[in-house]
Amino acid sequence: MSRSRTAVFAAAGSLAGAGVALAGTRALLQRQAAVARRRIGKPLGEDAIDADRVWRRSRGGDPLELLVLGDSIAAGLGALRRKETLGARVAKGLAKRLQRPVRLRTAAVVGAETSMLAAQLGGLPPAYRPDVAVIVVGGNDVTHRVPVRVSIAHLEAAIGCLRTLGAEVVVGTCPDLGALRPVPQPLRALGGRQSRRLATAQAAAALRLGARPVSLRRAVGHLFVSRPDEMFSVDRFHPSALGYRRTAEALLPAVVAAVGHPD
Repeated sequence: MSRSRTAVFAAAGSLAGAGVALAGTRALLQRQAAVARRRIGKPLGEDAIDADRVWRRSRGGDPLELLVLGDSIAAGLGALRRKETLGARVAKGLAKRLQRPVRLRTAAVVGAETSMLAAQLGGLPPAYRPDVAVIVVGGNDVTHRVPVRVSIAHLEAAIGCLRTLGAEVVVGTCPDLGALRPVPQPLRALGGRQSRRLATAQAAAALRLGARPVSLRRAVGHLFVSRPDEMFSVDRFHPSALGYRRTAEALLPAVVAAVGHPD
């Protein structure tokens, strides 16, 4: 057999071996995803508490309009009382800083991917004009293997729409999925890498379009890693009341700055 033909057969064998290895890896990740779904389950259901109302009405004056878009974290799934949801925490903190009431409107939907932001915006009343919007989304894009460029295109469209409405925008970037202990390795490490990659792209997109990004991984990720029993709710996937409190505290300075108030 000629040397060149031997090389061709060797290369073909390597590719076949790589294909088998890739298929084996994919099967392993699929099994681990099934394990994670069983461990997490749905003890919280699929509906977050409705926290939409005017917070701190006693402050007097016209309420500032706060809109929250995104996924289950933005919706507040895992909070046991409405005042513990992410939107309510941000609204209360903002009202305290501004000394005026804040009207919260939550358009976020449990299970939403970034592509669903358009529908959330489309469902708003035609005359509604938010003063500031908070977007927290991306985790489901990672778990559903949505390409980063596709996620970012949808995020940019949502930010552009909000800016057209006259709203300031704060983007809480994708949380670090590497903190989810119910997810076995190596799937957890892979999710962590992908979520960090998406978060970096989200921050860059927000800055390009005049929005304010907040890295939730840097701000609160270490707390979810070091104090999981306190920071996660019963499903060990969504934040607890304390988890939402810390996340809101991380977002609040950017929200205050976005509405032009010196903090």
